[in-house]
Amino acid sequence: MTGMNTTASQSSRIVVVTGAGTGIGRATARSFAAEGAHVVAIGRRAEPLGETAAGHDRITPLAADITAEGEPDRIVRAVLEAHGRLDVLVNNAGIVCSGALGTLTTEMIAAQLSTNLVAPILLAQAAMPLLEASGGVIVNVSTSVGQRAWPGSSVYAATKSALELLTRSWAVELAPRGVRVVAVAPGAIDTPIGEHQGLTPERMASVRAWQLAHTPLGRIGRPEEVAWAITQLAAPNASFVTGVVLPVDGGAVVA
Repeated sequence: MTGMNTTASQSSRIVVVTGAGTGIGRATARSFAAEGAHVVAIGRRAEPLGETAAGHDRITPLAADITAEGEPDRIVRAVLEAHGRLDVLVNNAGIVCSGALGTLTTEMIAAQLSTNLVAPILLAQAAMPLLEASGGVIVNVSTSVGQRAWPGSSVYAATKSALELLTRSWAVELAPRGVRVVAVAPGAIDTPIGEHQGLTPERMASVRAWQLAHTPLGRIGRPEEVAWAITQLAAPNASFVTGVVLPVDGGAVVA
C-alpha cells in the first residue's frame, strides 16, 4: 500500500509538533511552516507557543498537556476540525529528571515515562486513522546518548531507547497501512533543557564541557540542524525511508 504523501507536496501538508514552545520543537514548527506546511504547535504553556508562532501565520498554537487523560484524542479532534487531515506527527516533547540510582523517586521516574514514552504512544494511536488516510509519517525525537551509557540520566536515556524500539516496530507494523515511522537522535544541542532541569550555570557549563569533549565536530549543535533532519525524513521524497534512527550529534555516537 502506498500513501498519498508520496506525491503530495510539502506545502500541502498538516503537521503536528509536540514540545513546540522552545528548542528543537520550535525550530521544527518554523521549518515546516517555512516550507509552506500548516503546523499545529503543541505545548503545555501558551506563552512560549505564542512566541513560536509569532510572525508565522502557518503555525497555530494549541496548549495541551499530552500526558493528561484524554488529551491525545482532543488534540487529534482539534486538528481534524481545523484542517480535515493530518500528514506528519512529530513526537518531540520530552523531559529530563537527572538522578543516579539510589536517588530516584517514583515521581521522577513516572514523569519521564509519561512524557517521553506513554504520551507518544497514545498520541500516535489517536492519530492513526488520519495518518493512514493521508499516507502519513510519524517522526520520533530520541537522543543519541540513548545508544550509549548515560550515568545520572539513565531513566531519560531508557525512555528514549524505548522510543527508538517503538520506531522500528511501528515501521514494520504500519508499513502495510502506508504510514512511515522514522526518528532522529540529537546529540548536544543548544536548547533550554538544562535550565528546565533546574541546573545551575556552573553545572550546565560542566555538562557542556563534557558534551564538547565527546563530540568530534567540536561544537554544540543548533535546533535548526535537528529540524532540518526532521523535515527531510518527513518529506515526500523520503517515501522509501522507514524504520531509521538518524543521529544528529556531530559524530558523538560513533566516537
